[in-house]
Parts: sequence; structure tokens; C-alpha cells
Amino acid sequence: MKNGSNMASLPAWLRLALIMMAMALLPLQAQGQVPARFYWKSLVGANGTPIIFNSLSGNTNPFDPSHQVLPGGAVDATLAIAGYARTFALGERSAMAAILAPMGRVSGEVTVAGKSFNKAANGYGDPLLEFDVNVIGPTAQRIIPDILRYEPGFSLDLLADLAIPLGQYDSSQPLNLGQNRWYGRLGAPMVVQFGPWVPGRRTTLELLPAVWFFGKNTDFVGQTLKTDPLFQLDAHLTRDLTESFWGALDATYYEGGKSRINGVGGKKLNNFGFGLTFGYQINENLNLTVGYKSTLAQAASADPRIDTFMMTLVFGWHPLLEGARRLKEAQ
Repeated sequence: MKNGSNMASLPAWLRLALIMMAMALLPLQAQGQVPARFYWKSLVGANGTPIIFNSLSGNTNPFDPSHQVLPGGAVDATLAIAGYARTFALGERSAMAAILAPMGRVSGEVTVAGKSFNKAANGYGDPLLEFDVNVIGPTAQRIIPDILRYEPGFSLDLLADLAIPLGQYDSSQPLNLGQNRWYGRLGAPMVVQFGPWVPGRRTTLELLPAVWFFGKNTDFVGQTLKTDPLFQLDAHLTRDLTESFWGALDATYYEGGKSRINGVGGKKLNNFGFGLTFGYQINENLNLTVGYKSTLAQAASADPRIDTFMMTLVFGWHPLLEGARRLKEAQ
């Protein structure tokens, strides 16, 4: 009998299945910033639990996906997110459901409606629910041979997110972890495969066009905050560097999302952000992702300035694959 769980000792098909499972369960970044390879598909019944750490700074509240600019603001935040994701099948199509619970702290000096605030808040943000289903691409992977045959080719999903306004909120200040309003998005994640689908040689272009919708906050420092819908486009060009190490060039575009406080309008967004992400499969269950992203903005302008460093650990498992691994190790 052999002991241990050295991934190199596992057969190639099992290594591939475990890597694909963990990569397919990478979580959402803070407030809808989607990492590369999130919408790759995996075996039905896979589970994942992420722990995400973000360090953010700029002139917007990083807990607010509307990216409302706080003129002259200097905001710093530490954001941690814990969650759970599971893959399943809807008919012949792959689907996934996830829940994410943000927590952390935010502080800064901002001016809202002519009043200056120097405040800090900590606690829990608004929990986020996500549902995703594939509509074009390979059918759901129900057995291990389906993983070996999987190639995304061109894949198209339909996506829906909903944030529930349960986070900590203080109406006397503009910086909060909860947003005191419902919000969510509808999107269409796409994956385009280039070249062979061989570990160590995989290349993809991934796009996520989405529209965010925001309810009213009727008690935003004693006033009413309304936000127009915000269009957001995330793009990633990814490439395997080894069988278990990959990198991605990231870009984001924002359009719209004009905010109004008691009917007085701000500036709508029309901005780009760029970044870099690296991912590494530590072992058969654990995946590490590290990334940095920054918006393009002039320091004195009304454009959103957001600098984000993110580190993510995802523990993924599947009863079928765990059983196959234990059988192999017992031989």
C-alpha cells in the first residue's frame, strides 16, 4: 500500500480532473470583478469553498459595485470574502450556484452633498447570490470521461447575481459595508478557446458583458441616492505557463452608472481598468490566485480611482474524484 497524496503520483486523467474542478470553482472577486477561468466547466456535483483577501484604495467605496465617485475622497479598505459554490446540471447544460459573504473594514475622508466625513466602518457586507447556466458549448460533464473530452471551443452562459441588503449600514455616514439597497446584474460570460486543449498549452479569450441594476437608497446620509444602470465588460487573455501554473492579462470597461443625490446628478462612468493575474494549483484540492488591477484616471479628475490587490485560496472537492484518488493511493 502507498501512502501520501502526491499529485505527481496520480494518473494523468485524475490529475486533469482535479485541476479542472478546482479552476472551475474560482470565486467572484470583490463586487463583481470576475477572475479569469471562472466560467470553465467541471464535473457535475463539484464543490468549492473560497477565501478571498482584497486590499483596495481609491476615491470610491470598494464595497459598492456602482463605483460612485466620492470627489476628493481617499478611501482604504480591507475586504475578505468567504463562500460556497456547487456545480450541477439543468437538463443537458452545466450550471453553477454560489453564495459569497463579504466582511472587512473601510475608512477614509470623503465629501458628500457639501459635507465632509472622516469615518471608518467594519463588519459584514451584503451577501451575494449567483446563478450561472451554459447555453452554448459542451454539454454537462456527468462522468469522468466527460472531463477528458471537455474543450470549451466557444461557450456562452447566462448569468444572474443578486445582492441582499443585509450588510452593516450607518445612515449617518457615506462609507458603509452594506449598501442599504438591492442590486444585482445580468451577464453573458463567453469563453473562446485557441489551439489545443492540452494542460500546459491552453489559451483562452474570455469576455463578460454585464449590466448592473441598483435600487434606491432612501437614507444615504439623510438623502435619497439613485444610480442609473452600469454596463461593465471584463476581458481576460489567459495562457498556461505549465500544467498547474497560468497567467492572464485583464481589462475592464465601465459605462454609465450615473448617481444622483436628491436629484442632483454626478458624472457617468466611461473608464478602463487593467491588471494581471496568476493562478497556481498547489495540490489536488487547493488553488491559489493572485492579481492586481488599477483603473486609468487622473488624480484630480472625477473619474473613479481603484487600485486592487487580490489573493484567493479555493478548496475544491468532488466525492467521485476523491474516491478515485483514494483507490489509486491504496494500490
